[in-house]
Amino acid sequence: MYSNRHFFLTGCAGGIGGHLVEALAKQNANIFATDFDSDALHRRVDESRWPSDRVTLQALDVRDPEAWERVFQEAVDKLGTIDVAMNIAGCLFANWAVDAPREQVDLQFDVNVKGVIFGTQVAARHMLSRAQGHIINIASMASLAPIPGLSVYCATKYAVRAFSIAAAHELRPKGVHVSVVCPDTVRTDLWKGQWKREETRLAFSGRRVLTVEDVTRIILGRVLTKKSLLTFFPASRGLLARAADLFPASGGFLLPSLMERGRIKQTEFKDET
Repeated sequence: MYSNRHFFLTGCAGGIGGHLVEALAKQNANIFATDFDSDALHRRVDESRWPSDRVTLQALDVRDPEAWERVFQEAVDKLGTIDVAMNIAGCLFANWAVDAPREQVDLQFDVNVKGVIFGTQVAARHMLSRAQGHIINIASMASLAPIPGLSVYCATKYAVRAFSIAAAHELRPKGVHVSVVCPDTVRTDLWKGQWKREETRLAFSGRRVLTVEDVTRIILGRVLTKKSLLTFFPASRGLLARAADLFPASGGFLLPSLMERGRIKQTEFKDET
């Protein structure tokens, strides 16, 4: 389905990005895979055996707009064009609102928000020159409803969703699509060890923790094919989150029971600590 299409991805040393590279390579796509941690990126290649004729590796600090310009141009020079850009890189620190250290606040906004904005800008300028292309930004279920214990992370993901939707309305008439993807908690290193913390109980209150395979299946099977503006999953959790956002005072009634369920669901991560 994606044979000889050209993809640019960030966060490829990690779970979602790494698995997307593998899945796209199996479909004969050409991929420019980036990550801040060059050593981790190369270890991922050694572990997963990505085909060197399909996957090009490069370090990229998504916080740096000049690095974005340079590395994206390298990708264009290498592949000829970029059909799809996926902003996947992200970071998370669980803290109560009053306890979040300044450096963690700065890093989450720099990576989660500025990184997506810079990446969208660079990709969009390239795609506008061709009047076609697709940008996919990874947000979170935390972009749909405020989650106690993840207040700063929620703020960054709300920003990603708002920016992506506004950019989509600007760019779609010019041939460039923007999609924002909002999965529930995913079993990746981002969440590893977080199940122990009181602050993350609500994040683990769903029926199950998603896998990178779940996210990849949604992106390749739905988002890329339908170019949907907003995708959240599982749907039941997404609808509950949107209702909580629409009626924020209702959280006082819903949160205690959801957080109690979180005590049980956290056990899914015990084997990864």
